[in-house]
Amino acid sequence: MDAMNEDLTALHARIDRTNELLHRMLAEVAKTPSTHAIFVDAGYLYAAAGRLVTGTEDRRAFDLDAEGLIDALIDRARTIFADSRLLRVYWYDGARRRIHTAEQQTIAELPDVKVRLGNLNANNQQKGVDSLIRTDLESLARHRAISDAALLGGDEDLVSAVEAAQGYGARVHLWGIEAPEGRNQAEPLLWEVDSQRTLDLDFFKPYVSRRTAPAYEGSTGRPTREDVRFVGAQIAAKWLVARGRETMVGLLPGHPYLPGSVDQDLLVEAEGLLQYSLRGQADLRRCLRDGFWDHLQAQY
Repeated sequence: MDAMNEDLTALHARIDRTNELLHRMLAEVAKTPSTHAIFVDAGYLYAAAGRLVTGTEDRRAFDLDAEGLIDALIDRARTIFADSRLLRVYWYDGARRRIHTAEQQTIAELPDVKVRLGNLNANNQQKGVDSLIRTDLESLARHRAISDAALLGGDEDLVSAVEAAQGYGARVHLWGIEAPEGRNQAEPLLWEVDSQRTLDLDFFKPYVSRRTAPAYEGSTGRPTREDVRFVGAQIAAKWLVARGRETMVGLLPGHPYLPGSVDQDLLVEAEGLLQYSLRGQADLRRCLRDGFWDHLQAQY
């Protein structure tokens, strides 16, 4: 009888130790911030956004301000996943022999962006992009690197990527682009994801435009980076007076990103001062923001 009591005592002690370890693990998990990533199928993005804004899917017919759009996507994700941090943006596109184009290289140089390339066949069709998305989604979910994935795409082949990530506990949120008529996302994909959102015409209008002659007449040519940086600082100084210091200091926690609406206001005002279009000019857009942030941070 005494031996039985000792065994029961030992068993209870082991159970108590196990419970204590579980409580510690749960406490550590609770302290760990959630993490999200954004996965962009560029083929879907160019086709759907081009048709929505300019009426054509032909990339040669319009310009896409990828840097501005990526910032807007990051800003939207920050609003949706309020208690989560961004891991990075994954940008999936096709290229012949998987060699970056100049535009893809510019995107790859952006902070918090990883460009992943599939191939382009003779008909300019992407090959291997869906498998890249699946590999990344599954790997990040398996290693608990992300808790939420925002997927901007519409191909039915992405269903397996969604299922793979969900199998490891990640939630997958499908973002779509408004279709002028009908749907531009496969129904089986819509059925599998955890949530759906549609980005509308107003969201894309600032970042997609038909290719035309230079936007401003009388332009004296491409401004220098220092000129653009100075204009950024000049606008920050003007906004401190016009919008108030409290409003401006509220932007500081988001550094180096600006909310989409603020970034668009900065771009429009800068183009007016410079008499030069900064659309598609990623290096000058960065200089503009750098000048803006430099002046703003110097005040606080």
